[in-house]
Amino acid sequence: MDLRRRLLGSLGVLLAGLLAMIAVVQLHSLRADVEAEVAASTHLVNVLVSAGTLAPQGAPALRQLLDQAGLRHLSIRTAADASHGVRPRTGHHTPAQPLLGWLGLDSAASQPEQQIRIGEQTLFIAANPASEIGERLADTVRLWSTLLFFSGTTLLVAWWCADRALRPVRELEASLHRLARGEPDPALPHFALREFGRVARAIEFLATALAEARAAQQTLARQLITVQEDEKRALARELHDEMGQTLTSLNVTAAHLERHGAHMVPALVTECAADLRRDLRACTGQLRNILKTLRPHGLSAQGLQQALTELLTSWRGKQTAIRFELALPELLPEVDEALALVIYRVVQEALTNVVRHSGAQVCSVRLQTVAGRLVLEVSDDGCGLPSGLQWQGGLLGMQERIGMVAGQLQVLHGTSGGLHLRANFALQTALPAPQPCTQGVPA
Repeated sequence: MDLRRRLLGSLGVLLAGLLAMIAVVQLHSLRADVEAEVAASTHLVNVLVSAGTLAPQGAPALRQLLDQAGLRHLSIRTAADASHGVRPRTGHHTPAQPLLGWLGLDSAASQPEQQIRIGEQTLFIAANPASEIGERLADTVRLWSTLLFFSGTTLLVAWWCADRALRPVRELEASLHRLARGEPDPALPHFALREFGRVARAIEFLATALAEARAAQQTLARQLITVQEDEKRALARELHDEMGQTLTSLNVTAAHLERHGAHMVPALVTECAADLRRDLRACTGQLRNILKTLRPHGLSAQGLQQALTELLTSWRGKQTAIRFELALPELLPEVDEALALVIYRVVQEALTNVVRHSGAQVCSVRLQTVAGRLVLEVSDDGCGLPSGLQWQGGLLGMQERIGMVAGQLQVLHGTSGGLHLRANFALQTALPAPQPCTQGVPA
């Protein structure tokens, strides 16, 4: 059952009950009115019959009968009452004159008396709306009381129905708080209402997505630590194997000069100086390569082009079986250093994955501007992903990097097999895409 049906059903039952109660009240009022009309008519007949049968000296008895009669819509008095100024017998209190004036009944309340002779008695009869006005006022009071009761009951039942129907919101709120505290299970009960069932399923889906995101975050954190340790080991190995040997050679040459410099001929000194310069150049080159691996220098629009060119040139120089192709525009739009670094790292990670896992023969890197966005594409003709798209490992790292600069990453299947990575980044100004100059050299 949904919320609308429950509310409509509850309010429908309430309205049916109140309408039944109003019908009972109206029937009771109708019965009382009919009984009053019948009683007034009976009294009037008794008065008229008594007036026709009583002798002239029976006026006191007739007056007593008029005092006891519950007349409606009429006022009656005897000739003796008229001579003594006695007010008419109506059986009802006369309404206040202001009320009659407000209702426009002044003329109805001041109708002239008609003199009627019945038997030996003379009666003065006039119309009197007092009983009808009193009856209408009583009906109005009953109607207002019923409407007030009806309105109050409706408000109370509506509040109760809404409170009862919205009670599951507290469970939903508690489940969201549990998710915010990092608990994996929202612990949602079964909801009878369809709307809350949908919200519960959405919260469960959110909990699953959050659990996957937390797992991916933990995986990424472990991967980051592993990468950092691998980089430290690689850096230590390069420093020890390459720069360490160069520095050792420098130290040996310097020590030889220190011990024998005073007795060496100029030609030997010149040879030692040449060895020192050679080793220093080698050390400088090794240091430059290490720094370039850690972070390219001067990344900007044109610096990015140079850095990407050097990156692919370094892969070509490693004698792999893959042919690397690079397509760059003649002029890149202005990009900040953060975006340039992200593009460089994504290309670096993508090329590493291609060399390690793809088994490809050709790998192409293309950077261009399309409709005011900078688009990076890396594709190969290798084996592709082993089993569908899984955001883990290098792909997860690339996605996180691209998301840091508000970019989007798509992983597609290449037209000739393999994998096709497409990343696009927003630019401040839209520039037309220039014709690319393609650089491709077989490995």
